[in-house]
Parts: sequence; structure tokens; C-alpha cells
Amino acid sequence: MISTIKKIGLASGLILAFTLSAQAATAISLEELLQQVKTGRVNDAVEAKARLDQFRANRAQQSRLLNAEKAEQKRQEQASARMEKQFEVNDARIIDLEKAFQTRLGGLKELFGVLQQASGDARGQFETSITQVQFPDRTDFLLNFAKKMGQSNRLASLEEIERLWFELQREMTETGKVTTFTASVVNSTGEEHQQEVTRIGAFNVVSEGKYLEYVPETERLVELQRQPASRYTGRIDDLTEGTSGLFPLGVDPTRGQLLGLLVQSPSLMERIAQGKTVGYVIIALGIVGVLIAIWRVLILSAVGAKVSRQVKNISQPNVNNPLGRVLKIAQESTTADIETIELKLGEAILRETPKFNAMLPLLKIISVVAPLLGLLGTVTGMIVTFQAITLYGAGDPKLMAGGISTALVTTVLGLVVAIPTVFLHTLVSSRARRLTQILQEEAAGMLAERAEGNQSAA
Repeated sequence: MISTIKKIGLASGLILAFTLSAQAATAISLEELLQQVKTGRVNDAVEAKARLDQFRANRAQQSRLLNAEKAEQKRQEQASARMEKQFEVNDARIIDLEKAFQTRLGGLKELFGVLQQASGDARGQFETSITQVQFPDRTDFLLNFAKKMGQSNRLASLEEIERLWFELQREMTETGKVTTFTASVVNSTGEEHQQEVTRIGAFNVVSEGKYLEYVPETERLVELQRQPASRYTGRIDDLTEGTSGLFPLGVDPTRGQLLGLLVQSPSLMERIAQGKTVGYVIIALGIVGVLIAIWRVLILSAVGAKVSRQVKNISQPNVNNPLGRVLKIAQESTTADIETIELKLGEAILRETPKFNAMLPLLKIISVVAPLLGLLGTVTGMIVTFQAITLYGAGDPKLMAGGISTALVTTVLGLVVAIPTVFLHTLVSSRARRLTQILQEEAAGMLAERAEGNQSAA
């Protein structure tokens, strides 16, 4: 108590000092300041005495409160001791009851373990089955049923056990049915709609002429980004619109795994894009080669038709075709000897031959350069692959897939362009040789006739 009074006095002195400091700023003279100090000390003494009297008056009340709290603490300790004894008694009784429960449970314990395992396995299978879209509430039941079978203080009812059997039997039955119902479907643009879908057992789901994929994480049907070939999707409407009978339809026996891989497999344009710059150059050369071959075939065919008509009318040469121009030169050289006519005809044939062989060297170059460009793409692709192996190792094949794809695709493109170009070059060159051969044959025949005529005249 004395220490408390000292603390109160110290606090009062500090307050007085601050008060005097504040008043000193406004004091006029030393006399006034002295008077203010005397007044403050008197006031502080009065206040300290009042606080001390109040504390002495409340001391008896604080003692009564302390005694009451100690009595309450003792009472609570006694209650805690009684509860601990009761807990020990109850714990022993629970152990006895648990033993009696296990004894009476007997063989049913193994049965409940089997039921728990069967419900857990069924739940795992149902969650990935496309029948879950049609019966979404069964997984919650199986989850609660498995929890109940795992507890020792709760037993499953006969109705719950029968429902487990019913769910298993229904799953087996539904796998052999083709059923149409309404479900939520997410299309290729990400929009979700309610529409009629047709489930083919536990294998596939189709709707509006397209195959759907079941996503267990969201429990939604999602339209495949890339559909199978038209020979499969073209028969979906026959199944959805039919009511009975047999309908041929492609079914994924892996329950959607093959269709899922279909989305990941690249299309033709995506494979071509894997060839990158070298692949596009090869394709451009192939297009140029095909256009040149078609152009030359059309021109040589037209020239061949004119030459064929000219062969039938040798006596009247026409200058609109190579044979006619050669025959015209022979007719105009009536006074020349055989050697001179032969030289003129040879010159005329040589002048016509380059027209037949126009663009053939370029076509041959394309057929040779295309596989070389494919080899170039192969080398660059392997360089990219080895760089990926150097940086990241060979643990992840996906890191090397880009370079390998470039290497293989460019090789394929080079062969695809080179092989047809070789055939087209052979076709065009054979037509050109055929026309040249006709000109040579007709020129030789004309020379032979001229020689026979000269001998008869001699």
C-alpha cells in the first residue's frame, strides 16, 4: 500500500510540474508563480488523501470478492474430479460394449468390409462412366454408404444395402442400352446448352450428328473439337432418329480414349505446318512443277492434234503446226539437190525441237531439288532435336517432338513432290520425243520420195 501511495504521489508531482510549466508561461511575476505553487500543493494533498480514504473503504469489499472466487475455484475443482471419475467409468463401459458389439457382430464384420470396398470401387467406376450424366445422385449415396460402413457405431440399413445392389445392377443393365435423354452439353465455342443426347451403352454419347466426350471433373458432356471422319458422323442421325432395329455406327470400345486421342492428333494442315519454311518451299515447288507439267501437256496435246491432222494431208502443208512448217520448206526447195534438202529439213526440225522441250529442264530440276530440300529439312530438324536434348535432356520426349516432326515431315513432303514430278517429266518428255520422232519420220519419208523421183527422172 505504501508503494502505491508513493506511485500516486510521484504521478501527482509530475502532473503538478506540467501544470506549473504551463502556468509559468502566463505568469506575470515571481510572486504569482510562488502563489500558484502553494495552491497546487494544497490541492494535490487533498486529492491524495481522498484517494487513500476511498481505497481503505473498498479494501473490505475486495477481500470478500477474493474469498468468493476462491470458493468457486474449489467447487469447480471438485466438479472436475467427479467428471474425471465418471469419464473413467464411461470409458471402461464403452470398451466393454465395444467388445460385446464385435462379438455379436461376428461374420457381419467381414460383410460390412466387403460392402465398404464394393461401394468405394463402384463409386470410382461410376465417376468416370458416361452413365453418370444420367444418374448423378448415386455417387453421393455411395460416398455416405462407404463412410457408414467404416464406422463402428453405425450400421447400414437393409434398404441401403439393397440400393447398393440396385446401383450395381443398373450400371450393368445401362451398359447394354441405347438411351436418349436431355443433358447439358458444352459446344466447341464454350457455350453450354440443354439438348437431347443419345448414349450408346457406356461407350459413346452422340448428339446432333457429333460425338461428345464426358469430362468427369465437371460432370459435363463436351463436344469434341475435332470430329471423326464423315463415314462415322454421317450415320449418327440414323441412330438418333430411329426407334428400333439395327444401325451401323462407329463405337469407341475404349470408352472415349481413342476419341480423346483424336483431338490431340494433328490434321493435314497442322502436319504440313510442322515442316516450317522448308516444307512450304517444297510445296511451292511442287505446285509450280504440277502447273508446268499441266501447261506443257496441254500445249503438246494441241500440237500433237495439229500434227496428226497434217499427217493425213501431207500434200497441203499448213504453217500452224511444226510438221506443216517442215513440209513447207521441203516443197519450196524443188530445185535443190537431196543433200541440200536434207540439211534444210534437219535445220527446220532442230528449230522446232526446242519448242517441244520448253520448261522440261525446270521440271527435271524440281524433281531433283525437292528431295534435297527434304533432306535439308531433316538435317535442320535433327539439329533442333539435339539442341533440345543438350538443354533439357532426353527425359521428356515432347521437347524433342518439334524437331523430329520437322525432320520427318520435310522428308515426306520432298518425296511427295519428287515422285509425281518425275512421272510428269517423263510424260511430257515422251510427248515431246514423239512429236520430234514424227517430224523426223516424215522428213525422212519425204527425202526418200524425192530421191526415188530423181532416180526415175534420170
